[in-house]
Amino acid sequence: MTGTDTATALERATLDKAARENFPVAPFFLPRAWRTDLMAVYGFARLVDDIGDGDLAPGGADARALGVPEERAGDRLALLDAFETDLGRVFDGTPHHPLLRRLQPTVRRRGLTPEPFLGLIAANRQDQLVTRYETYDDLLAYCALSANPVGRLVLGVTGTATPERIRRSDAVCTALQIVEHLQDVAEDLGRDRIYLPAQDMKRFHVQESDLAAPSAGASVRALVAFEARRAQDLLNEGAPLVGSVHGRLKLLLAGFVAGGKAAVRAIAAADFDVLPGPPKPGKLQLLREAGTTLRGEG
Repeated sequence: MTGTDTATALERATLDKAARENFPVAPFFLPRAWRTDLMAVYGFARLVDDIGDGDLAPGGADARALGVPEERAGDRLALLDAFETDLGRVFDGTPHHPLLRRLQPTVRRRGLTPEPFLGLIAANRQDQLVTRYETYDDLLAYCALSANPVGRLVLGVTGTATPERIRRSDAVCTALQIVEHLQDVAEDLGRDRIYLPAQDMKRFHVQESDLAAPSAGASVRALVAFEARRAQDLLNEGAPLVGSVHGRLKLLLAGFVAGGKAAVRAIAAADFDVLPGPPKPGKLQLLREAGTTLRGEG
């Protein structure tokens, strides 16, 4: 396989995951230039998550592209360090990894800054070192690194960032992260990670062993319902973001908010039992929520 073929395969292995996300990444109705740049940003975000989760494609091609020695190709912290170094080249040189080379024109065209990208790397580095969160505030601080930069990048790509929109976007992105954590309680536990605040678990008399059961008992369901209400409140706080923009961007942002609200409804419809697998909304529910969000009714 040639170097060009390898680079193309690396990009495709990551970008193809866009279709499986809970949110619209770069839907067809957006201007082509926006779609190109949003996919470049997605490629970065997806790859850094795959590094942090140990989900890179087999074979070590990503490690080689980042200059990580073969004997350290499984060292997530080493990979994240190398990825951060390569991110620096996006702003002042020529990056090595093909997904970062793809990102460089977007950064220059849209005037994006390093901070949101560094936040996403920091979140994945934290995932290697922190597996439990004592308080809700601790979890919010993590979401400020793991989720909020994505919304800020969308606003940056579309040239619509203002302090108020950033505040609303942060609320939506944090909510989406909390909802994803609720959907993935069992999967995260399998990675020895728990994103349910320990204080809340204690309040609802939930032990870690309860999260390993095939289905949730009453205490776990009550805890999940409590956290789902928090996510719903954040979505409500962030929803005015949709009405602050116009045209096709309004459709995109409505998709983010509607996806979160539909997921909360799906969790509630499962009676807050998330342990057998992630409750997911159907397409009809998503469309209904999108319509409600666009009309500003919920």
